[in-house]
Amino acid sequence: MEQRLNFYSSAPEAIESMVNLEKYIRTSTLPKSLMELVRLRASQINGCAYCVDLHTSDARKTGEDERRLAAVVVWRETPFFSERERAALEWTESLTLIAQTHAPDEIWEQLKVHFTAKELVDLTLLIGTINTWNRIAIAFRKMPE
Repeated sequence: MEQRLNFYSSAPEAIESMVNLEKYIRTSTLPKSLMELVRLRASQINGCAYCVDLHTSDARKTGEDERRLAAVVVWRETPFFSERERAALEWTESLTLIAQTHAPDEIWEQLKVHFTAKELVDLTLLIGTINTWNRIAIAFRKMPE
């Protein structure tokens, strides 16, 4: 596959808006490793090769363990993730597949036990943002280097 267009140079103002959103997300109290696990899981679901590659690499930079990275795709079947991480991964899957799940109350109830109100907003914003990046990268065929 070849890249369809360079979205950075084609619409710099739009991409700058996304980058500003990322700057806000980086100020969150959510752990950086959790943020990368969330980004990775959404990217796996969406089939975004560029983002899977990028966020696997970024997760390693936060000190994430290779075993956990390999197990993100099957997080439910492993003992490698905390209850808080599991709640975030469940929310990630629910929102990434929102047309199918409609963000069920039972997932919300489990989630809100582990996060403050601000963290809930930040986590939801993070999930929405990575889903947007996935769609941009897939649409324009951004490839891993």
